[in-house]
Amino acid sequence: MTQALTEIAFQIILYAGNGKSSAMEAIQEAKEGNFTEADAKIIEASEELGKAHKYQTELLQQEARGEQGGVNVILVHSQDHLMTAMTVRDLAIEIIEIYRNK
Repeated sequence: MTQALTEIAFQIILYAGNGKSSAMEAIQEAKEGNFTEADAKIIEASEELGKAHKYQTELLQQEARGEQGGVNVILVHSQDHLMTAMTVRDLAIEIIEIYRNK
């Protein structure tokens, strides 16, 4: 795996982790009835996940150009991190709505 590919994988992990954390914080804010803050945390989560997705798109474009550098555990881990974080964000939105309509 090239150094550039490793760096991209770590950027995905970083931003996905940030997004997941913000989504979890959003749930806690909703649990306490702070819906304005919960909504802000969801926006923050989406922005962070958007950054991770940008790096993922870069990888896809490299592969489409025939510049694929191989797959290893770090890259697989980064993709797992991103998909899990996106799922957490989506579920957080639903959980917030449940608390909001309580």
